[in-house]
Amino acid sequence: MTQRQSIEILLVEDNPGDVDLTLKALKTGRVKNNISVVGDGEQAMAFLRRTAHRAEAPRPDLIFLDLNLPKMDGKEVLASIKADPELRDIPVVVLTSSAEERDIIESYRLQANCYVTKPVDLEQFLSVVRSIENFWLEVVKLPTSGPPGRGTT
Repeated sequence: MTQRQSIEILLVEDNPGDVDLTLKALKTGRVKNNISVVGDGEQAMAFLRRTAHRAEAPRPDLIFLDLNLPKMDGKEVLASIKADPELRDIPVVVLTSSAEERDIIESYRLQANCYVTKPVDLEQFLSVVRSIENFWLEVVKLPTSGPPGRGTT
């Protein structure tokens, strides 16, 4: 399989410790990643819609989305992404601390591409993020552009 030169990832996470761990795990992977980080749901939607000071934001190939976010929670962000014809084809990995069945069901109902509960243990957390990276960036074939007419970034 031919890989692109780099993969654009948007990490939507408000916990600085989880941001650091996720970045650490992704930087040790075999796939070159360009990672953008936003700390709340409103920032995520501004980034994705390229509004205000986010006009030059790259279009992500993959989104890692926490559910427990300030301003606009992860379920609202997920619903907004999947309702937008310009964004709905971007795979969304829900990466959250919630193991609640209702959160899992609701995330899939809102068209999450997968749901992963963050392990509490540091090594397990790193291993989980690397596994997600391996699957989504090395196994899965991602589209090379956005919807017709939008082009690539």
